[in-house]
Amino acid sequence: MKDGSFRVRTMLPEEVALAVDWAAAEGWNPGLTDASCFAAAAPDGFLLGEFAGKPAAILSVVNYDEHFSFLGFYIVRPDLRGRGLGLRIWQAGMARAGSRAIGLDGVVAQQDNYRKSGFVFAYNNIR
Repeated sequence: MKDGSFRVRTMLPEEVALAVDWAAAEGWNPGLTDASCFAAAAPDGFLLGEFAGKPAAILSVVNYDEHFSFLGFYIVRPDLRGRGLGLRIWQAGMARAGSRAIGLDGVVAQQDNYRKSGFVFAYNNIR
C-alpha cells in the first residue's frame, strides 16, 4: 500500500487514550489512568498512523535518554491488518528511536517480526 492515504504523525495528548483503549480491546491490561500519565510523561512518544484520515495504527516509542528507547502499543486496527500499515508505523518508530538500544514488551504472535527487525528474545514473563 504505497498510496498517499496513510500517514504517521505524533498523537495529540488527548489522543493517547485511544492507544489505551485499543490495548484493552486486544486483551492487554492498561491501568485506568495510564493514558493521562503516558501523555504527561512522554507527550511526543505516541505515534498515530492514519489511513484515509482515520486512526489505523498506533505505536509508542519513548526515548528515555540518548541511549535507550522503549517501544510499545504496537497495534493495527483489526480490519486493516495485513496491508503493510503496521510495518510503516514500525519503521517510523524505529526512525524516531534512532541509534538507541530499544526495549519492548512483545506479544508472542509478533516475535518473528521482532527478530526480523534485529530484536533478541530475552525472557518470558507471567502476569
